[in-house]
Amino acid sequence: MNIFVAKLNFRTTSEQLNEYFSAYGTVTSAKVIFDRETQRSKGFGFVEMPDDEEAENAIRELNESMMDGRTIVVKKARPKEER
Repeated sequence: MNIFVAKLNFRTTSEQLNEYFSAYGTVTSAKVIFDRETQRSKGFGFVEMPDDEEAENAIRELNESMMDGRTIVVKKARPKEER
């Protein structure tokens, strides 16, 4: 399952995101999204967890939790829309 994580601290790294979600199960990828031009974090990212049950638990437990001094929003990612 692909999980959307918003309101991240702009200093949060993909490695920290991976570590944070790993407490709830296997993480196949964790990526903080960066602006192409400025190379600064956009304040959101995605986490991929292969086990849907573990992913649902992570969403329930981590939504509105504190990470790096910020209250994050965690929910199931929607499919990318056509532009």
